[in-house]
Amino acid sequence: MEGFQATPDDGGIAKRLWVKFKNESLCALYSPFIVCLASGTLDSKSFLHCISQDVYFLQAFAQAYELAGDFADDDEDKEAIRDLRKRVLRKLKDQDDLVREWGFELPDNSTCDSATIRYTDFLLATAAGKVEGEKFTGKIVTPFEKTRLAAYALSAIAPCMRLYSFLSKEIKSVLVPEENNNIYERWIDCLCSESFEAYASRIEDLLDKLSVCLTGEELDVVERLYHQAMKLELEFISAQPITQSTVTPISQVQEPAGCNLTMFCDFDMTCSAVDSSALLADVAIIAAAKSDLDDCETLYPRVSAADLRATWSNLSSKYIEEYEQCIESIIPSETVGRFDYEGLCKALEQLSDFERRANDMVVHSGVLRGLSQEDIKRAGERLIFQNGCKNIFQEILRSENLHADVHVLSYCWSGDLIRSAFSSGVLPVLNVHSNELPYEGSVTTGDMIKKMESPMDKLQAFNDILKSRESNSKHTTVYVGGSVGDLLCLLNADVGIVIGLSAGLRRLGEQFGISFVPLFSGLVTKQRELAEGGLKGMSGILYTVSSWSEIHAFILGL
Repeated sequence: MEGFQATPDDGGIAKRLWVKFKNESLCALYSPFIVCLASGTLDSKSFLHCISQDVYFLQAFAQAYELAGDFADDDEDKEAIRDLRKRVLRKLKDQDDLVREWGFELPDNSTCDSATIRYTDFLLATAAGKVEGEKFTGKIVTPFEKTRLAAYALSAIAPCMRLYSFLSKEIKSVLVPEENNNIYERWIDCLCSESFEAYASRIEDLLDKLSVCLTGEELDVVERLYHQAMKLELEFISAQPITQSTVTPISQVQEPAGCNLTMFCDFDMTCSAVDSSALLADVAIIAAAKSDLDDCETLYPRVSAADLRATWSNLSSKYIEEYEQCIESIIPSETVGRFDYEGLCKALEQLSDFERRANDMVVHSGVLRGLSQEDIKRAGERLIFQNGCKNIFQEILRSENLHADVHVLSYCWSGDLIRSAFSSGVLPVLNVHSNELPYEGSVTTGDMIKKMESPMDKLQAFNDILKSRESNSKHTTVYVGGSVGDLLCLLNADVGIVIGLSAGLRRLGEQFGISFVPLFSGLVTKQRELAEGGLKGMSGILYTVSSWSEIHAFILGL
């Protein structure tokens, strides 16, 4: 199996699968249940409803461990699985007392939710050997058959324990120690405990050991079962009933008629996985290389591929060197004690002047002359996006509960490149605001129609778009970016999200009093404010995420 060729440092299969699917688990943090729980504002009935389901999970775990223990061929493995089952049985016995220790009383009667049933049915079917794609004829007798069924059972349990360990630690990290007023802290502490971590790790260690002798196809089954268990557990969290107002997901927190969302984003390295200027350089150099082999007449003087490559390299090196010098010159020598928006604007005016000069230098060099419109569009169609980026735009624009516009604000030299990148596949055409390359016929002239060269240009476009919206309805604005050129738009949006925060951006921002806060932590704070009577304006705060998956969960939910 290509995806699981082990290397000396990549750990066992349990660790590799957790890393592979961790972005999905990260999304659970943005569910209303988890945000309300972390803020300490979760309605106690919602909490009790959730933990009332524990008994059904524990009963299923006990049965699954019993079957897995019967299947395990090694005596040591059998004993280890029996110990896991004993732990579950003790917890079943002590559940009521444990909940009282947390300061709550379980309801006398509870019913098993449909989301709970979907997971427990899946687990018990897996533990019994009813695995899709697996066929066993007659009695299971060989050690290899037994071992793989025990591994399959543990692969359906391991992600659940690791997920709850992960979520509880993330929640614990945003609690305010000096306040000590989260009524669910003792429950959170239980899941953060060394004993629970040891329990989760023991399951993973056993899964690793039982998987050693499995074939590539059987490891594929382990991965599929692990992923399915993860998804079912996430569905369980998402399905928890919430009766209070929440700040997430955006698509569910505004007017009953639906949420009015205006979403903005940068393009280079925010949406794309490669810089568009480098992509256009490749298009130009490849075209020149073809021209070197062709004796046909061209519209513009020929430039060899070698000369063009050298020119691009010189332009790139000069830009990087002078950009870094410009950034250094605009950073205050001492950190500003408060958020200084005016000071930031003045500093970015200097950066704007630099960006305009840099574009002039590119135009005067002639490197953008003679590019085929067809080649530019083809490069856009083949452009690699950041994982999850295109998917979120598709879902936002198709959501029945979201009245949404999406605008791309980019320094990119070619709007055609961006439009062709987004139009590939089934993504609706977005509103693209960028520079353009003019054509003579279907070949670029080397000039540039300059519309978006600086932070000030982006802010102007941002404000113009907002002015054009309907004024009689409430809108939420979200801006996603990751560069210095995005700072002013990020700060002016209702929610400014920095994806992949760089050290340079953090340094510049913090010198002007900007705070960079993980999005989950920020939402927990906002949820507390909402419970206390209303959201507060928090000038100078930007929210950070590591992936588009988090943005998806925040806007659209799990």
